[in-house]
Amino acid sequence: MDSEDEGRKCLVLDLDETLVHSSFKIIPNPDFVVPVEIENQYHNVYVLKRPGVDEFMRKMGEQYEVVVFTASLSKYADPVLDMLDIHKVVKHRLFREACCNYKGTYVKDLSQLGRDLSGAIILDNSPASYLFHNANAVPISTWFNDPHDTELSDLVDFLQDLSKVDDVTSILNTNLNNELSFPTR
Repeated sequence: MDSEDEGRKCLVLDLDETLVHSSFKIIPNPDFVVPVEIENQYHNVYVLKRPGVDEFMRKMGEQYEVVVFTASLSKYADPVLDMLDIHKVVKHRLFREACCNYKGTYVKDLSQLGRDLSGAIILDNSPASYLFHNANAVPISTWFNDPHDTELSDLVDFLQDLSKVDDVTSILNTNLNNELSFPTR
């Protein structure tokens, strides 16, 4: 952990269908195109950024130690993150090989982070990904290309507030399957 992240909570972000949507098929007006080598041949990957992702990443980088944990392979995800992380807020990148294969599903085991889990949050569109850590999860819908999507922007205030609580699981566990909000006093 960098000294600047000392005392900060850890926000673990999924990549595909959470922050971006990528396709080997041509997408009209992609935000960027990344060449990826597969079996000694390069293929273009067309990438769309979820609306609000740049500002979301900037704001989360001010509050959290930001980690991207993806079930994708590094040869694809690394160049996508190089293009996506324009504010240079992602401190660590974890890829498919860091996932646990549980009953044929890639699960992200947050205990691998070496962080106190009371201060770790995972934002992911796939509930299977946080199967081991439901109490740390902030669910988000799967995003493909809706230009009117506002979920990342809508989560900013909640996540900023969450960065100030002692134990994120005390809030997230009570909000599971409910609207994300802080309990009223």
